[in-house]
Amino acid sequence: MRHSLALACAMMATPLAAHDLKVVTDFPITHSLVAMVQGEHGSADLLLDRGGDPHSFQLRPSQARALADADVIFWVGEELTPWLARALAGTETRADVVTLLDADGLAVQDFAHGHSHDDHGHSHDDHGHSHDDHGHSHDDHGHSHDDHGHSHDDHGHSHDDHGHSHDGLDPHAWMNTGNVKIWLDVIAAELSEHDPDHAEIYLANADAAKSQIAALADELAEILEPVGAAPLVMFHDAYGYMASQFGLNIAGTIALGDAAAPGAQRLSELRAQLQDDGAVCIFPETNHSSRYIDTVVEGTGVRVGAELDPEGVLQEPGADLYPVVMRGIAQSIADCVSGG
Repeated sequence: MRHSLALACAMMATPLAAHDLKVVTDFPITHSLVAMVQGEHGSADLLLDRGGDPHSFQLRPSQARALADADVIFWVGEELTPWLARALAGTETRADVVTLLDADGLAVQDFAHGHSHDDHGHSHDDHGHSHDDHGHSHDDHGHSHDDHGHSHDDHGHSHDDHGHSHDGLDPHAWMNTGNVKIWLDVIAAELSEHDPDHAEIYLANADAAKSQIAALADELAEILEPVGAAPLVMFHDAYGYMASQFGLNIAGTIALGDAAAPGAQRLSELRAQLQDDGAVCIFPETNHSSRYIDTVVEGTGVRVGAELDPEGVLQEPGADLYPVVMRGIAQSIADCVSGG
């Protein structure tokens, strides 16, 4: 009996073990980055079901409970997943809510225009045409953040569904590999704060992952180099960061918003735009009907590329998902432009 009591006291005095740390992530890209940092010392819950749409998802009751019980919640931000902002507003949670878009040093830009959200100047990397990993600094967008890039106050507030309108800050920031390297540091710092016994492991895993991402950036630049300035048309405006980093020419998008189905007038305007811009390739996308693509390209000679999956919703979740997603997009673009 005395031994059992001593053991119980020792367990109470021990910091929360990594496998007991309850971590929740919003969608597959975030989950992949967290998995890189956790390694074998934890497993995060992924809210977005495989095949789901991150812009219009609805939580099940079990997932709402996971939010309530979480120690840490990593998400990109309400600009991408307004449904999670609403869920947080209606959930009593003890969790630290880490908003990755609030991280310091991000290269952020508005939708469609490809320009920096704030005019802090940018440096270029060794590829000659791409923004450096840390590019622009993320100044005041109306978010609050601390040293770990998370917002503890008012995380439940809900604006209008920014994820459904292509105005303002573009939340698809993981399409710039430099932003991902910053996020890995944010994730490692947060996990270390909650699980200091394994802090060295988290930091080492983050450093290893950043080296992997740097190598991935070089690989993507090599894959995309032959694409040059070929005009590309995407289904929706999710590729601006990749275009800025690697010098791609996004001539237009079919949909004007993440949840907006293009009407007949929009499709007619796009057909004319394709011909005026000399578009080479157009790309369908996961969770969106390809019939719009067929309507737009009929009689134009524009090549239809492979279906793109920028959010990774069709991939196997895990640490490998992010590089698989980025490599797949780059290769699909290169293959289409080359006629392969």
